[in-house]
Amino acid sequence: MPRVLFICTGNIFRSMIAEYALKAQVLHEVGLAVASAGIQAKPMEMYGVARDRLIELGVDPTGHVQRRLTGEILEGAGLPVAMSVDHQAFVHETFDREVPLFNRVCYGRDEPLLDLGEKLPDWQANTTEAETYVRQMVDRIWEAIPHFKANLTQFLPRSDGN
Repeated sequence: MPRVLFICTGNIFRSMIAEYALKAQVLHEVGLAVASAGIQAKPMEMYGVARDRLIELGVDPTGHVQRRLTGEILEGAGLPVAMSVDHQAFVHETFDREVPLFNRVCYGRDEPLLDLGEKLPDWQANTTEAETYVRQMVDRIWEAIPHFKANLTQFLPRSDGN
């Protein structure tokens, strides 16, 4: 069974959203194993707005357990997917493995999905803007999943090893 692994920084925002969105939308159709991990994964809680929006979409992520990316986790992934370029670079530098960006798989574009702090450096002082951005990111990833599914086989390793 192919295994998809979404990778971001803390495993509480982008990769977590992608994991739960893919599981909810297509897991039963395509027989995938889906997981996520963070390159740092310092103990933090997921953004409440992200949790609440996923619940509105019919997905309950409250059981999510944050985890840090390791060589063993990466090795088990047929298709590791980076949410942003820093994750892509980390995987290449640390594990000598090339991984596509989420938007490359979905739309054929090498565009990162920015973390909250990248988009709004002073996000803690702008809670309304921050909450809007987090909610929009959930929706953006959710809406991208059908494209991810449609293009998935182009990125999975072939069974003959090529």
